[in-house]
Amino acid sequence: MTTVRRAILSTLLAATGTLAVQALDFSSLASVPVQEGGRKKPFLVFADETMTGLSGLTSVAVEGANRSSVEAVARIWLDPEGWEKQPLILINSGDLKKSAGLDAGRKRFSYAELTANEALRSMIREAASPLGNGPKEKSDPLQKAAMEAGQRLAAFEGLVSGRALAIVPSGAAAWTPPKADDPALVKLRAAICSGDQAGFDAAVRELVAEQAKAPVGFQADAWKLAVEAFYQRLHPFRWAWVLYLAAGICLLALSGGASRVGYAAAWALAIGGFLLQAVGFACRTIVSGRAPVTNMYESVVWVAFGTILFALVFEAIYRCRYFLLGAVPVAAVSLIIADTQPVILDRSIKPLVPVLADNFWLTTHVLTITLSYAAFALALGLGHIVLGKVIAGRRPSPALFNYLYRALQVGVLLLATGTILGGVWANYSWGRFWGWDPKETWALIALLGYLFLLHGRIAGKWGGFGLAVGSVLAFLSVLMAWYGVNFVLGVGLHSYGFGAGGFPVALAFVFAELTFVGLALARKNAPGRQEAVAAGSQAD
Repeated sequence: MTTVRRAILSTLLAATGTLAVQALDFSSLASVPVQEGGRKKPFLVFADETMTGLSGLTSVAVEGANRSSVEAVARIWLDPEGWEKQPLILINSGDLKKSAGLDAGRKRFSYAELTANEALRSMIREAASPLGNGPKEKSDPLQKAAMEAGQRLAAFEGLVSGRALAIVPSGAAAWTPPKADDPALVKLRAAICSGDQAGFDAAVRELVAEQAKAPVGFQADAWKLAVEAFYQRLHPFRWAWVLYLAAGICLLALSGGASRVGYAAAWALAIGGFLLQAVGFACRTIVSGRAPVTNMYESVVWVAFGTILFALVFEAIYRCRYFLLGAVPVAAVSLIIADTQPVILDRSIKPLVPVLADNFWLTTHVLTITLSYAAFALALGLGHIVLGKVIAGRRPSPALFNYLYRALQVGVLLLATGTILGGVWANYSWGRFWGWDPKETWALIALLGYLFLLHGRIAGKWGGFGLAVGSVLAFLSVLMAWYGVNFVLGVGLHSYGFGAGGFPVALAFVFAELTFVGLALARKNAPGRQEAVAAGSQAD
């Protein structure tokens, strides 16, 4: 683009606020490796993660057309003029918007208007300062929100300047951004500005050829790149929850004379979703080289996987449909949350922090603990079925109470084993078996809560109905150990799992569960209704 043409375009942009975009196919750029976050990944993955970090979305609307993350990131990098006026940067915090005088009804703002806001800039500087609370202090949500806003502004600046695009193997472990006069980069800029598709594809090939000249040890692993690109395009966990929802619909809709058909269809759909999840985990394991349970996103999808696994095993034994009926909603909701909340649940694959570097302990302790959550989630689903029957005025069968008991037994065994293994790992990593860290404390509280529930049943203090009530209430301790410690308390030695967001949803879940239990108790104790759950005391 000539200097005169750029001057004309700048004048038009200033006057209209619009962004001129030449149509191009960016698919050739999607597989080009980029080094970011301590590892090498396809440009497709880099773009998805970058846009999600900036705006919470993987695509943006520009001039009435939806632009993929690959296109948006490439254009900001190669032809940034005008993008500073596009509302790309997510500001979620209502308190931050109020303090900075931003429109409370908007979620995304342009780089230009945020950097022009002196109040916001002041809060960002204060949050980043090593004095005072500091950037890692979680007790001040406003400061943390300002820190996140600053990080998003810095990410946008990194794209515009090209600093974020480390695509040149430099004969060292760390790659570098291309220089401004790099031939391939110059050709890419010219092609994207003029809309020259052939020139763009040729420049991408030249860039790849330049990367191939580096020593083999410094190049990206082509096989891992292909696996990661396949995983990114497949969205296996998204398709899994679609199949799980379909399985639940089959169980509910195809009953009566078509019950065998519905049950067989539910089995097929659940197995299909389960296999898709297995493929997703296999891909993440290949790419990362470790067990896929090192952040909240991975643990959520793993719990969904484990819940279906236990349901399929129990269904193969009992052929009762209750296990699938209890597991499918839990798994589907878990995967929907993981799929639709990328800002809260970061799905990116990152290198391990040192404390997690021992794959043996990571595999044994973390997988065992999260599988116990899966068994308790299955028990939660079964408990809802029992209490739902009571609320509907129907008599739950003794067999259903027995199924619930079996799921709780599995969960207690796994949680106890995982807690002991965690103590062994803590001694190995930190030099002490137990230190009353918040994560350790709440894991123990959850274990004791479920042990209390099972022992109360054995002692005859409550029957099947009490077991169902307990399976719902005790899961709230799992929620606290799993989500609350990391996302609400945000303190302790397990700092590698910390995150933020989702508290209103979690609080609504707790309120809904307490309300549901309250309705069941009221229905059970209503005059003339006690016999509806009398069979519970005789359950095995």
